Amino acid sequence: MKSIAVQGIKYDEKSSYQKGPRLAPPLIRKALYSDSMNLYSEDVISIENSELAEKGDFEVNNYFEIEDITRNHLKEHSKIFTLGGDHSITFPIVKALHTVYPKIDILHIDAHTDLYDEYEGDSYSHACPFARIMEANLAVKLVQVGIRTLNPHQKEQAERYDVEIHEMKNLNLKSISAFDNPLYISLDMDAFDPAYAPGVSHHEPGGLSSRQVIKLIQQINSEVIGADIVEYNPTKDVHEMTAFLGAKMMKEILVKMI
Repeated sequence: MKSIAVQGIKYDEKSSYQKGPRLAPPLIRKALYSDSMNLYSEDVISIENSELAEKGDFEVNNYFEIEDITRNHLKEHSKIFTLGGDHSITFPIVKALHTVYPKIDILHIDAHTDLYDEYEGDSYSHACPFARIMEANLAVKLVQVGIRTLNPHQKEQAERYDVEIHEMKNLNLKSISAFDNPLYISLDMDAFDPAYAPGVSHHEPGGLSSRQVIKLIQQINSEVIGADIVEYNPTKDVHEMTAFLGAKMMKEILVKMI
């Protein structure tokens, strides 16, 4: 049986600033399968692998359909990889994953903590998924890397849920603690400095380099049972730079899952 389901979730209704991430999944796939790159990771492992089951991209109108779509794929496969979409999709995906893996850790790579209790009156906003995940006890440990937008409310939320935050202002990738449980990776493309990823809705200077994120993923020793790449906004991209970076990250993460 193929163990990894690959799904695209075309949804950005929970975006607070600019729409566009719903357009991302097919464009990351287009970059991935273009003549510009091959399908091998830097570890010389191909994603043309019998472990992967391509499920296609899904137009979503009802936010809560995302959990159902993911549950259906997890009935046939033991792991899930998702192209988003805005970051709100992570909560229903992890909620579905919890039925298969009751104890997981999460590595969240982002400029933002996404820990708001609610944002602009919406508790399911793309600014809130990790508050929903932690309050529902869907993760044992949440580690956030690349953060550079903390405010008092999010800091209080991080303390409340005992979140391990590695801010850009004093980042040391070697200080990230080990993961003891099956791991879920959530990569927001605005974790990268805008110089590397201009195609995002929220340009936050002072971010991660592409090499730093690749290194972070390559150094993971835990079993990776799920992942998502979110918040690529093609309407803001320059020469498809962010699409190709998303495709590169997709290869590296999928190989970790394989």
